[in-house]
Amino acid sequence: MLDRDLAALYQVRAIALRQQVKRNRERFPVDFMFQITEKEADILVSQSVIPSLKHLGGWLPYVFTQEGVAMLSSVLQSPRAVAVNIEIMRTFVRIREKTAGYHELAGRLDRLESRCEVRFGIVFQTIRRLIDSSPRPSPRVGFKPEPG
Repeated sequence: MLDRDLAALYQVRAIALRQQVKRNRERFPVDFMFQITEKEADILVSQSVIPSLKHLGGWLPYVFTQEGVAMLSSVLQSPRAVAVNIEIMRTFVRIREKTAGYHELAGRLDRLESRCEVRFGIVFQTIRRLIDSSPRPSPRVGFKPEPG
């Protein structure tokens, strides 16, 4: 996400967001955030993603990955950023709780497989392939701003 869009989401000014990032640079490694190049900015404009370079505010914007969005919510001080950070932490806990069920199921399957005869091996292999290949829902990142 672009810094200006996140500033709107967190209800802070874009310049304040960039200042916090600069003050906390060690919290934003390259896999959390990067700054687009002039060439990339031109591509955004040419593809009509951004109407003109003026909409970037006169600077090359930062772009944040989902990890960067989460980290950003922890360095900003707006009430909205604090609320977003709390929701992110709660979401991480819920995801961890849900994935724990997969580990438990795999353990139970291992114990069951070891007790059964070899002739059921093909059944367990098929079940394992289905478990390993089943798409896991990816968590949604971001928050929908409240109308107001």
